Amino acid sequence: MLNVYKIIETLVSIQILIISTMIPVYIPLPFIQKTINNFEIPISWQIPTVIVLTLIFHKKVVFRAFTIYLIIGLFIAPIFHQGGSIGYLLTPNFGYLIGTYPLIKIIDNSNKKDKINIINFLKKGFLSILALHLTGILYNFIQMALYSQFNIFLYNIGQYSLGKIGYHFLMLIPIILLVKPINYFIYKNNV
Repeated sequence: MLNVYKIIETLVSIQILIISTMIPVYIPLPFIQKTINNFEIPISWQIPTVIVLTLIFHKKVVFRAFTIYLIIGLFIAPIFHQGGSIGYLLTPNFGYLIGTYPLIKIIDNSNKKDKINIINFLKKGFLSILALHLTGILYNFIQMALYSQFNIFLYNIGQYSLGKIGYHFLMLIPIILLVKPINYFIYKNNV
């Protein structure tokens, strides 16, 4: 049966995913002479956005939206953080995009079992980001084994996992501020 609300939720999720991928993360740092310099973090808002979407919508909606996002990025337009096209399957980045599926599942399971609180969210958030990076490392390992690129395996892990995992953990802090309002509105509407 055609559910218009689910279609709208999916379309909104796709739009938010595409927009959040294009926005880099900057932290303004004030200095002595009343100037503000921006410190650029080497990630985009994609992972925090997926986490927030999973807290708001059902995992099927976010799975569907992320799958359509992957299809658009692979076959239609270069909407990924560092490009797109079918050749993106051969880059180490694609493993981390695949790792978003376990992230969605873990966050949704914590959201479904009970009212999500801050401690539970932090535990599941760390676990889900760790699952995302382990999936990316596994994808890199498979690529290394298939293409005999042993010399760049550690470089890829350093650049794509170790260089970004701390920032992904750091991005859980602003999401904590949204956990209580999201929890309030979701459970208020379900009662």
